Amino acid sequence: MSVQFIGMLGHRLTSETLAPTGPIFDKHVITDFARAHEEAGFDRILVGYWSDQPDGFLVTALAGQVTSKIKFLLAHRPGFVAPTLAARKLATLDHLLDGRLAVHIISGGSDAEQRKDGDYQDHDQRYARSDEFLEVVRRVWTEEQPFDHQGTFYQAEAAFSAIKPLQKPHLPVYFGGSSQAALQVAGKHADVFALWGESLEQTRETIEQVRAEAARNGREVQFSVSFRPIIAATEDAAWAKADQILTAARQRIEQAGQVIANKPQSVGAQRLLDTVAKGERVDERLWTGIARLVGGGHNSTALVGTPEQVADALLAYYELGVTTFLIRGFDPIEDAKDYGRELIPLTRAKIAARQG
Repeated sequence: MSVQFIGMLGHRLTSETLAPTGPIFDKHVITDFARAHEEAGFDRILVGYWSDQPDGFLVTALAGQVTSKIKFLLAHRPGFVAPTLAARKLATLDHLLDGRLAVHIISGGSDAEQRKDGDYQDHDQRYARSDEFLEVVRRVWTEEQPFDHQGTFYQAEAAFSAIKPLQKPHLPVYFGGSSQAALQVAGKHADVFALWGESLEQTRETIEQVRAEAARNGREVQFSVSFRPIIAATEDAAWAKADQILTAARQRIEQAGQVIANKPQSVGAQRLLDTVAKGERVDERLWTGIARLVGGGHNSTALVGTPEQVADALLAYYELGVTTFLIRGFDPIEDAKDYGRELIPLTRAKIAARQG
């Protein structure tokens, strides 16, 4: 199977090492992000979700109007918009983007983050809600007659949408989460299961678990893994660059506090801390320096080396069954351009040769 590359779209220029500049909704930065990723050869770009940041639907709509080929992955948290309305909003956006939209369902791993938007459900309740949410959304997308729904979290009478997704039978559904509750929902609904960048051993374990859950539902699932590649002309230069990134990130935290406030509450964060416990360098190329610094709170592990070496590291994950890589750098736009020059073409070529 061919490989897919996903980038990440920012609504302002910032990272663990870069203090934010410009307005919170920077139209020029959004369009620069989108164009840079399209020109670099990315297949798709993720628009994230945070409880205090601009609305992802509108960020995606803007980026879609200045691009023509790159696809989008919109993160969405169930619980704040009724599934009937969410289904119509997503279908409408898919039409605006000429069929370039997928949705990434984020159930929520932090109680504090959820409560900022007024959600007081506990962890397992959030995943049970996501399960029911996706059941309703899928029906709205695909059924041609009105239907009633009486569930634990949602009720609707004569639910129906005149607008359906442009893609058939529906939008691709990405899903993440490392708890047992998350894996069970993924087995029922995910087209693509998204993992943070863990060791090869941990990744193999999760893939096996999700495949088993999917098989119980008569389904198959594809897999995506997230990394922060750090590349340079030589291996020594790449590791020196990693050291510089860690120093800059520490300085930023000292000046402004934790860049992404988080406590390692989610199972995913705990698993990243398990990766950190294996050492600063895992499986030769996997670097845990930033993950240690931020307490495992987000996709923060890096693959370090020359483009050739990092492409070989990605190939090792591909051989486990990973067919999508979400890659983003610490200088987001410039790193995306760098990935497009060598890393993405090299990885595609290596996988094509392996298939051949």
